[in-house]
Amino acid sequence: MSAVATAPLPVSSPQSQPDPGPLRWKWTREDFVRLYELGFFNGQRVMLIDGEVLAMSPMNPEHANGIIFTLQVLQAAFGSNFTIRPQLPLDLGQTTDPEPDIAIVSGSARSHPNTPTTAELVVEVADSSLSFDLNDKANLYAAAAIREYWVLDVVNRQLHIFRDPRRDASQRFGHKYYHHQTFAPSDQVTLLAAPSSSILVSDLLP
Repeated sequence: MSAVATAPLPVSSPQSQPDPGPLRWKWTREDFVRLYELGFFNGQRVMLIDGEVLAMSPMNPEHANGIIFTLQVLQAAFGSNFTIRPQLPLDLGQTTDPEPDIAIVSGSARSHPNTPTTAELVVEVADSSLSFDLNDKANLYAAAAIREYWVLDVVNRQLHIFRDPRRDASQRFGHKYYHHQTFAPSDQVTLLAAPSSSILVSDLLP
């Protein structure tokens, strides 16, 4: 009886997957605050956005004056029923802790013993950061349901106002503002949370 040679049966193996490479470490807000308190950032202006620590440019006089002038105008417009928070954190989630130039929250300062999780208005003063403030930052605040967001453009001397945050899967953070207007120095603008107040844009600009 002759032997019959047979080929070995193929051994099934799971379909190979591409190597994703090293994974990015997502910092939490707790990590970020702890490192900040330990002096890890050596006095740099930093913020936590979507788990990444971003270093901000040093503040120039135009930026600083834009914050001061806007702060004074908003204090007069909102009155004592609101708290003005300049360059202080907002807790927008486990991996996001921005420090907007100005945030307006309802109630007195003593009614917010912890970091606020929302605001009636957020203002960013932009010079070198304009593109980031108009795009990623806008989508971030829309995702946090901040109903009104301003970007004071001190270079081009105009004010951008964003309203009506909605879901939009095509955008970073899955949201965007559906209403965006740009105002010149001679324009008057009103506030959603203080509709009886009227503000001249030039009063905000340095």
